[in-house]
Amino acid sequence: MPRHIRSAWLKTLAALAGLLLAAVAVGLASGHMWMCIALASIAALAWHYWRLRKVLRRLTARQRWDMRAGDGVWNELDRLLYRNQLEMRTRKRRLLDMLRSYRAAAAALPDAVVVVDRNSQRVQWFNESATTLLGLHHPGDLGEALVERLQPMPLAHWLAGGRNAEPILDVPSPVDPAIRLNLRLIPYSPDYWLLIARDVSKLLRLEQVRRDFVANVSHELRTPLTVVHGYLDMMEPEDFPGTGPMLEEMRRQSQRMAQLVEDLLTLSRLESQEHTEEETVAMAPMLATLRREAEAHSQGRHQISVMDNAGVDLLGSNKELHSAFSNLVTNAVRYTPAGGRVEVELAREGQGVVLAVRDTGYGIPATHLPRLTERFYRVSSSRSRESGGTGLGLSIVKHILGLHHARLEIQSEVGKGSVFSCHFDADHVRVRTDTALLPSAEDSSA
Repeated sequence: MPRHIRSAWLKTLAALAGLLLAAVAVGLASGHMWMCIALASIAALAWHYWRLRKVLRRLTARQRWDMRAGDGVWNELDRLLYRNQLEMRTRKRRLLDMLRSYRAAAAALPDAVVVVDRNSQRVQWFNESATTLLGLHHPGDLGEALVERLQPMPLAHWLAGGRNAEPILDVPSPVDPAIRLNLRLIPYSPDYWLLIARDVSKLLRLEQVRRDFVANVSHELRTPLTVVHGYLDMMEPEDFPGTGPMLEEMRRQSQRMAQLVEDLLTLSRLESQEHTEEETVAMAPMLATLRREAEAHSQGRHQISVMDNAGVDLLGSNKELHSAFSNLVTNAVRYTPAGGRVEVELAREGQGVVLAVRDTGYGIPATHLPRLTERFYRVSSSRSRESGGTGLGLSIVKHILGLHHARLEIQSEVGKGSVFSCHFDADHVRVRTDTALLPSAEDSSA
């Protein structure tokens, strides 16, 4: 016990003892000692009860406490309550300042921030940008159902995903359809969600400008490259002694540039598409074509194996799916050393289907896997130049699969090879009606 509190207790007990001694002295003088002691005890008890009642009333009324002079235990209690009240007011003021600061920071954000009740999905709070981007107005929209308030934005199914809801990358604002928004849902507590809407209109416009620029430049380069390549084909080494290797290198590089232009135009076309054709893609002839292309590209240097273990067809664009699958097969042959093996397998995966391309090539370090589908990204520039790749093949594959609501998965281990698999959901699987199927495994070995 602190010294000052112990001192207060001792002083209070001394005062009580002095009162009792005085009562004993008066009782002895008057001959009614016990009556005097009883009266003194009742008086002391009443005084302490009155002080306790006074403290309780002030605490109940939440009155501001003040310091009072004195050395007794009740005065010490007053000082302790005053100190605790002062500390609480200071802490409350600090918390209010922090809250105002946080709210001011959230209000100043250019992104719309909306606090949503998880159970009722009603608006609890929003910043000023939510008025500009989402059309929410204070205080009328507080407590309103978010889905109904932000019509026609497709939020009902999205909010049902909760913690697993994927960001909506591009959706028109209910205020102005020309404003394009990126929506993200953050479950920051068990009871509340944070909806963040970001204006990506400028980014999308810049991206469109970039796409148009690439498409226009690629289109303009096609004609002069065709002319240059045509003249190079007309030039014979016999007409220009000593220039044979030079002409061959020029032809190879012009052909590589022409292929790069074609890939850029293909990628620009895919990026501008929102939907793709929906036709039944016969997978039996598709797999036979892929086998022939792999063998032609291999020139007998690899073991090529094609397996059809699904017995189904796909729904989509035959041309685009062939381009995606051919890219994967060509890459597998290109990056597999002579004597290696390349396998193409179509198999069922639950209600869906997967086309996997396996090779026994060089393999890819794990650090490079997340970036493989970026345009012009190369694991090894020297190896890509030797193989003649443009660095756009996997980016084209990713966009084609995206248009078919499919996904590309990549597994690889250095020195053991890689597996590139295209996963299609049940909506893109069709029962095969053609009975001329490939056998379960069709091999062609070097």
